Amino acid sequence: MGPDQPLPYDGSCFDNAQSYVASLLDFVGNNELPQTLCGGVHLLDFFTNEPDLYSKILPQDWREFFAEHEMIDLLDLFMREDVDLFSNGSVGRRWRDGPLPPASLVKYLVQVRQHLLNREINVFQCSQNRTQKKLARHVAVGMNVKKVHEVGLYAEYLDQLASSITATGHNITHLVDFGSGQNYLGRALASEPYNRNIVAIESKAHNSERAKDYDVKAHIVEKKRMMRNKKNHRSGQEEVEAPQRAPPRSEAAKAKWPDIERTDAVQYVDHRIQDGDLGDVIARIAAPTTEKDKAMEQSVMVMSLHSCGNLVHHGLRSLTLNPAVKAVALVGCCYNLLTERLGPATYKLPELRPTTHLHPRLRSGSTTNGDAEGDPAGFPMSARLAESDVRLNITARMMAVQAPQNWGQKDSESFFTRHFYRALLQRVFLDYGIVGPPSPECAGEASPAGHSSAGTPITIGSLRKGCYESFVAYARGALSKLCAEDAVNPELGKLVAEKMATVDDGMLKGYEKRFAARKKDLSVIWSLMAFSAGVVEAVILVDRWCWLEEQEEVGEAWVEPVFGYGHSPRNLVVVGVKK
Repeated sequence: MGPDQPLPYDGSCFDNAQSYVASLLDFVGNNELPQTLCGGVHLLDFFTNEPDLYSKILPQDWREFFAEHEMIDLLDLFMREDVDLFSNGSVGRRWRDGPLPPASLVKYLVQVRQHLLNREINVFQCSQNRTQKKLARHVAVGMNVKKVHEVGLYAEYLDQLASSITATGHNITHLVDFGSGQNYLGRALASEPYNRNIVAIESKAHNSERAKDYDVKAHIVEKKRMMRNKKNHRSGQEEVEAPQRAPPRSEAAKAKWPDIERTDAVQYVDHRIQDGDLGDVIARIAAPTTEKDKAMEQSVMVMSLHSCGNLVHHGLRSLTLNPAVKAVALVGCCYNLLTERLGPATYKLPELRPTTHLHPRLRSGSTTNGDAEGDPAGFPMSARLAESDVRLNITARMMAVQAPQNWGQKDSESFFTRHFYRALLQRVFLDYGIVGPPSPECAGEASPAGHSSAGTPITIGSLRKGCYESFVAYARGALSKLCAEDAVNPELGKLVAEKMATVDDGMLKGYEKRFAARKKDLSVIWSLMAFSAGVVEAVILVDRWCWLEEQEEVGEAWVEPVFGYGHSPRNLVVVGVKK
């Protein structure tokens, strides 16, 4: 049923999945440079740290090489260049009108690439002979190009997977969408040619209402009709809403599901997902309408498309917590929203933090070290990674959602400029007493603030496009946002307004001129961080696969790409099937 390799690792480098996992954990856990670049470097410290982070982190021969090449060439080297050419001497004595990369740099690039998961579809068994069925216009309503690509391929994948599982003995009667949003995926699977029974779990009423409107446009249900009695209507009495029902099933649907007479294509369940127990949801699945249906055991597959943070963990656990759940197929995203099982807590968002026993720095802004109470639902899930004491702080997890292989010259330059401005503003904040200096005890360690200064981070967020035309425009836009009447943190706004009252545009221009030469250094570090963080995503996916492998009830488990990385970088599905 699953692919030949349960993980999409480089088969030329590793004999089996276990050897790959062991090597990945060793590379991430026992090597200083990947540890530094994957969570130990905070760009907000770039202009506030002494000694200089760039020279502290990178060897001199690396820095000399980087100085001789343009950033777009360095991005090609990190992500796309055939680095084997440097080992066998095929490139000669120079590369792109500059010196060759140092041997130690080439070695590091090779090590990172060896441990990245393969992201190309149509490589493994389950992806062969699978083509995207074009979504009908009325089914694709509300979707952008990216969503059409994802839903088109993933719906086909899930339909084939459900059919394969049914053929092995688990008769999948319903697909349960774990956090359905506006139900794009479920709507496609409920429509032709799949005709699947969908249960859409969603806690936000406005999403479900919008989804139901789309269901009408997709011809899954008929438009609501009002039964109007003319006499009563004239007298002002209420109109009665006619029952909403699905259109008659097509002959293809009847042939595919001869024993199930569906009255609803999609059933919406209002449920806030807090763990993997779906007993309440399964109990609310529409009751069978025929004697044949009643004789069939309800058997569901839990699916998701880009479930954030811990939602994937809850979805995986639903496989062992609910007898009716026979399989799971989950695509995650937003690793920064994962909580942490082992501590210390490094959550950037307050709502992710435990309510008791907070890390002292989270609780009071002090720099005292100490462990927070871990979240049992957080990372890592598996005993394998927990026993190896694998920890990923907020910076590492945020970097893991980058997609450097998709960067071009224009968008990468935009990233670099934004990060340069934000790091430079942090230096201004330091000089004017708004933030304190980096704390030596947490340099390179887990930082709840996402940087090494004590206290809660100053979050700027997005600004209007014009704010990125110069550092002066950026600083003024950021200060205006922080000091606005409706600012998230009014106390911070008052402090910023007081401390920055004497800072004029000339002074801000002076900062930009003073640090301009170091923008490229920051860009190099950011690019190396994003490139290296591919192994962080690999660790997260491996942890989920290891957890499935550890469960006695699970018969098969695997990870594989299901849509194109260029369209959607979070393209790996985690699948688990009961014995």
